[in-house]
Formats: sequence, structure tokens, C-alpha cells
Amino acid sequence: MSWTSASVLALLALLSALTLCPEADSAAVPSDNTAQEGKGPVQRVFLKDSDASHFFRRRSRRAAKSPDEINAEQRQVLAADERRREFHEEKRNEYENHAEEQSDEQDERTRESTEQWREFHYDGRYPPQEYNRQSI
Repeated sequence: MSWTSASVLALLALLSALTLCPEADSAAVPSDNTAQEGKGPVQRVFLKDSDASHFFRRRSRRAAKSPDEINAEQRQVLAADERRREFHEEKRNEYENHAEEQSDEQDERTRESTEQWREFHYDGRYPPQEYNRQSI
């Protein structure tokens, strides 16, 4: 027996099992008369239009919040503000430290280049320039 005939035989067996099984009807699309009778699972899941609009109308008018709920929301807001404040403070400290390090490095480079210039231009006859200031 070739593989095509074996696969056709397996598909026919599966199709016959699905048509004879009583649970297969619940997976199929219900006919119009079962939907009108209200026996199908669709009627248990969905609400009628009037019930659905009444549900949303009732939910839109919210009662006043309880003090516990207000306190819980306020605690959440305060905690979020504190986290935001700590984050920005940490970022500001990082930036200030970085700026200070950059400034220190620039000052060091300037000082080194100035010392090198003085050593290169020093002729040996006079003391270094910082000690060679005339008093007024």
C-alpha cells in the first residue's frame, strides 16, 4: 500500500470519528434555532445588548473612594515621587562628580604644560619665575 492511500484512509477514519462523536457538535457553529433557544454555550458567555449597556452605565457612575483606597493611592504616589527624586539626585551627583573630575584633569594638564614651558624657557640665571617677582 502506498503512502497516499494510507494517508487518505487515515483522513477518512478521522472524519468518520468526528461526525459520529456527540461532543463534536459543541465545537461546530450553532444553527439559528439553537442560538434562539438559548441552550448553547454562546448564550452563557455573552450578555444581551440591554444588559451590557446597563452594566457599563452602572460602572461609569463610580461611588466615592473609601479612605483606605485614597490612602493606598496616596502612598503609591508618594513612593513614586520619592523614587523619582532619588533617581534625579543620583544622576545629578554623577554629573557633578564627572564635571569635577573633568575640571581637575584639565587643571592638571594646564599645570603640567605650564611647568614644561617654564622648564624649557628657564635660562638658569634667575630663580624660577614664581620666586622672581619684584615687590612693589
